[in-house]
Amino acid sequence: MDTLLFHPKLVHVPMALAVLMPLLAGGLALAWWRKWLPWRGWLVAVAVQLVLVGSSVLALRSGDAQADRVETVVPEAFIEQHEEAAEVFTWATGGVLALMLGASLLRSRKVALPLATLATAGTLAVTGLGYRVGEAGGKLVYQHGAASAYTSTSTSPAPVAVERD
Repeated sequence: MDTLLFHPKLVHVPMALAVLMPLLAGGLALAWWRKWLPWRGWLVAVAVQLVLVGSSVLALRSGDAQADRVETVVPEAFIEQHEEAAEVFTWATGGVLALMLGASLLRSRKVALPLATLATAGTLAVTGLGYRVGEAGGKLVYQHGAASAYTSTSTSPAPVAVERD
């Protein structure tokens, strides 16, 4: 596997899922409440949230693996800001998963549906936290030059002359 720049490739999975989850969870909670789908339909939201949690953990770990190299060009405080935002995001995804699991395990609609609604509201909070992580990561790359840790002028190929007709 190409490990070079693995973190920037991986982080887009949890960010995309964080944006989609409020729509998915909201739609499934509404379908459950209106009895358009049985409670088992909610398990789709649980499964996708589980993928979100797993991909968040992987993104966090891959960022940890590349932090030392990026610290050679970016002050550690900016990296820590991004890392702390990512940790809060990852813990929040796990908290929402716990709420979703609780809603799916309870047999009383009277208790399960409000818990599903709370979990859906939690997905909105996770989306906001994801924006915060992405903004901090973007600043690392575009304002503080984190990508330069992976570039070198000594290994760049020489420009090639192109003839034009």
